[in-house]
Amino acid sequence: MASHAVCIQRVAPPCLGASQVNKSKTVSPFSVSIITRRKRRSGGVRCSLVDFIGGDLVKPDIGRWLEDVEKHKSIAIYTPHEGGYEGRYLNRLKEQGYYFLDISARGLGDPETTLLNPYPVCPAHLGKQPIARWYYPPEVDYRLSALPPNAKGLVVWVIEAKVLSKSELQFLALLPSLRPNVRVVAECGNWRKFMWKPLAEIAELAAQE
Repeated sequence: MASHAVCIQRVAPPCLGASQVNKSKTVSPFSVSIITRRKRRSGGVRCSLVDFIGGDLVKPDIGRWLEDVEKHKSIAIYTPHEGGYEGRYLNRLKEQGYYFLDISARGLGDPETTLLNPYPVCPAHLGKQPIARWYYPPEVDYRLSALPPNAKGLVVWVIEAKVLSKSELQFLALLPSLRPNVRVVAECGNWRKFMWKPLAEIAELAAQE
């Protein structure tokens, strides 16, 4: 039985010419994923050496921090999401002789009424007791009256101040002018590193003046 030789000819698809068949290559899904990763890396956020070394330590700007607190008297700070950095700067103010009033902006109500005037509080009556109203002393004036003689002043540290309106931020920026021994530090947002700005600039108070 005679053997027949079979000749297999490579035929190009109709969309490609015969000269382009050898140039076309098959792309594996692994190479596509590698290309996609490279594109993602090229368009990502670049990190510097400071982001990896000494991130949990106090930066050399601690002197400028103390100067800006004394100069502007009301500061808006932006902290990293993981938290903990603001404690280093808080401790430096504490070493200067400041005492602290930590309050949260959520549930604060009217800042002027809560901080400078006696404000009412209605306790839960559970539907059985009569509705009562208690009055608390002003938070700032009460703390100022309780400060020891050697205290440098009172720092009102406002947590989650990003939920406050512009008018409420403007009042906090003006609070040191109403009470000279008071300094205000408001946490107005988050950033990759600890940074701060004058609160009057954030509240657009300087532009209105």
